[in-house]
Amino acid sequence: MPIDTTSDIELKNAIAKAKATGKPTKTFDGGGLFLFATPQGGKLWRLKYRFGGKEKLLSLGVYPDVPLKAARVKRNKAREQLAAGIDPNATRKEAKAAVIAAEVIEVTRSERTFQAVARDWLSKQEAKLTNATMKKTRWMLESFAYPAIGARAVESLEAPDMLAILRTLEARGVLVTAHRLSQYFSMIFRYAIACGYITRNPAADLRGALTAATTTNRAAITEPAKIGALLRAIDGFEGHFVTQIALRLAPLVFVRPGELRNAQWSEFDFDAGLWRIDAKRMKMRAPHDVPLSRQALAILAELKPVTGSGALLFPGVRVYERAISENTLNAALRRLGFTATEMTAHGFRAMASTRLNEMHQFAPDVIERQLAHREANKVRAAYDR
Repeated sequence: MPIDTTSDIELKNAIAKAKATGKPTKTFDGGGLFLFATPQGGKLWRLKYRFGGKEKLLSLGVYPDVPLKAARVKRNKAREQLAAGIDPNATRKEAKAAVIAAEVIEVTRSERTFQAVARDWLSKQEAKLTNATMKKTRWMLESFAYPAIGARAVESLEAPDMLAILRTLEARGVLVTAHRLSQYFSMIFRYAIACGYITRNPAADLRGALTAATTTNRAAITEPAKIGALLRAIDGFEGHFVTQIALRLAPLVFVRPGELRNAQWSEFDFDAGLWRIDAKRMKMRAPHDVPLSRQALAILAELKPVTGSGALLFPGVRVYERAISENTLNAALRRLGFTATEMTAHGFRAMASTRLNEMHQFAPDVIERQLAHREANKVRAAYDR
C-alpha cells in the first residue's frame, strides 16, 4: 500500500490555514514526511524518524523550492539509510563537514604562495640555526627568491622557475650562493610535501643543472715556525686593545670567530677555569665547554678591568652594546701583514687541529670535540654524551 497520501492542493490549504489562524500546522504525507507551515510564511519539509531508540527530525528543504515529489525522493533515500542502520542526520553532518573542509582547503591553497611557505619553513629553523645563519638565509630568500617567485602558488612551481633564478646568480659568478639557494629550495619544498601542499619536490630536478662550485678552505698558518712569527706579531699589535686581546685569545681557545667576538662575561667561570658557551650561540646548537689554560686566564685578567663592567668581552668602539664586527679580526691580521691567502680569523681552528693532530698527544675524538664538531654517527652521539 503506498505511503504517499498528500496532494499539492492539500499542502497549499495547510499553508493558508497557518496564516489565517496564526498557528503552525503539520501536514503529514506518509513515512514520517510532513510539511511544517508557520504563520510567518515558513514552509519546511521535515522527516520524523527513530534511530537508536530516540525520535529525531531531519530537514529536507523549503517548499516550494523542494516540491512534494522531490521531498518524497529525499524521504525514501533517508529511509533506505535507516534500513541499512545509518542515521541520515549523521550522514548529513559528515557531508556538510566535508564541504566546509573543502572550502577551507581552497582558501588555504590560495595562501600557499612560495613566500608564505618559505617563511613558515624558516620559522621552524630558529631552534637549530644560529642567528647569523638565519639572517643570511632570510637575506638570500628575500633578495633572490621572493621577487621572482614569492607570489606564485607553491604547487605551480617547477624546476625551470627556480633554475632561472640560479642561472642569474651563476652568471654573476656567485656559485656558492647559487648552490646554497638551491639547497634551500629543496628544503622548502620538502617541508611543503610534509604539510600536504604538494606531492613532489621540483627542486630535486635541479641536480646537476649548475656549474660545480669549488670550495676553498679558509687560509691558515700551520707550520710551527710561521705560527711563532704570527703569535709574536699579534703580541706587538698596536691597534685597539680589545682587538689585540681577541687575537691573543683566539689560538688558545680555537672557537669560531662569531663565538669568540660575541663572548659574554657571564659565560666564564674563573674558579673552574672554564668557558661555557650556551647552545643558542653555537653553530650546531649544542652547549660547548672550553677549558681555559693559565695563559688564557691571564689574558682575560688583562681585559676584565677594561670591558668587565659590560656584558660583552669585545664590545665595538662606536656601539658598546654590540660586539666587534665579523671583519675586525681579519682586518687586524691584514694590518699585521698577513694576507687573506695566508691567515684568517677562522684559520686559528685549522691551526689548532693540524698541530694537535701532528703532535700525536691527543685522541682525534678529543680534538674534534674541542672544535665543537658534532659526532657524525647519530647512534653513537645519542649514547656517547
